[in-house]
Amino acid sequence: MNYFNYMRSIQFREALREAMSEEMRRDKSVFLMGEEVAEYNGAYKVSQGMLDEFGPERVIDTPIAELGFAGIGVGASMNGLRPIIEFMTFNFSLVAIDQVINSAAKMMSMSGGQYSCPIVFRGPTGSAGMLSSQHSQNFENWYANTPGLKVVVPSNPYDAKGLMKSAIRDNDPVIFMESEQMYGDKGEVPEEEYLIPIGVADVKREGTDVTIVSFGKMMKVALAAAEELAKDGINAEVIDLRTVRPIDYKTLIESVKKTNRMVVVEEAWPLASISAELAYHIQSNAFDYMDAPVKRVTCRDVPLPYAPTLIEASLPNVQRTVDAVKQVMYKNA
Repeated sequence: MNYFNYMRSIQFREALREAMSEEMRRDKSVFLMGEEVAEYNGAYKVSQGMLDEFGPERVIDTPIAELGFAGIGVGASMNGLRPIIEFMTFNFSLVAIDQVINSAAKMMSMSGGQYSCPIVFRGPTGSAGMLSSQHSQNFENWYANTPGLKVVVPSNPYDAKGLMKSAIRDNDPVIFMESEQMYGDKGEVPEEEYLIPIGVADVKREGTDVTIVSFGKMMKVALAAAEELAKDGINAEVIDLRTVRPIDYKTLIESVKKTNRMVVVEEAWPLASISAELAYHIQSNAFDYMDAPVKRVTCRDVPLPYAPTLIEASLPNVQRTVDAVKQVMYKNA
């Protein structure tokens, strides 16, 4: 993390709001559009006060019609504007996925470079308590599978602000995925302007015995697991991907060269997940440094249940992560 003259502790939602507001002040082509972003100040109060400052032409409430307002955003981005399109949850982005995948992601390629599509699609991802199957899904790997998109999943307020500012300035479409359970999280954020480049992972905790990789709110699980492992004399290095397209493979490989073991923690389902891609890449490109196969800790391969006891059994947690680390270290889990 960079050092600044003054660091404040602000909420995740406030960091996102600052990033969007600062970019809207800097660049009049930036605007925010989505359900309840204006009059209601955002479903999660991320855009609180922005309507008052920027007016209804730049903070725009929409009908419940994701396909429609995502398409408007794509068209606007092709004509010189920089839209921020908020999905109330990325579960609802499935209604608009044709515009994201078949329009935004492909526009630069299909136009032979004549049209860029500088647009940010943002909103919450993953489980958020007892919201059951249709409101608790992780589609990071779905979007990361698509050439032409960049996919950002920050884990703390500092990263969220720096990455959001970079996403808004980027000339490619960016999927920016947050967590409903993190909007109230507090963290230190400088008052001075800063940017975090897309595609650069961050070593949140240095270690020597095993590498734990994660992103988004699962970083809480990874870091808590590292603390538990330290009680048993296991020194875990914890890496936050921050972006899952592009993936910073270099940082991961350099870590594995030191620790010789890797565990990946991801909230998504196991099949064709980001963790599966990481396991393949590391074992293909750092095989000679590995003392054990890469282990994955993912959501169980079922739609997320409603009952809290079943949610706990389905999602990655600290104990499952600790057990996975002990397995790759050939210790009794």
